[in-house]
Amino acid sequence: MAKKVFLDLGQTVTTSGVAELISQSPEYSDWVRDCLRRFTLCDWGDLEAEDKTLNDEAINKQGEDAERVVARYNYPGADIYIITEWDRSVTTILFPSEY
Repeated sequence: MAKKVFLDLGQTVTTSGVAELISQSPEYSDWVRDCLRRFTLCDWGDLEAEDKTLNDEAINKQGEDAERVVARYNYPGADIYIITEWDRSVTTILFPSEY
């Protein structure tokens, strides 16, 4: 059985635009919460296969070799990126237009 890998998120933050939509829509809030859960389980969402492979490699790098991890999840009219910084100190949830 394969060992499950969990990504350390550090502090989780959202941009003001995402936070506003979360506060206005319980359905969207639930969807974002589910995307974050998927992200912690190394499910990179709606990325191309090559980008998913880069994330899989990045989660095992540390120190000077560490890299950011970026995922995208598509929602009608309100897609999001979830980005964990290279040092795993902060994870940001943002709209593609805010990237």
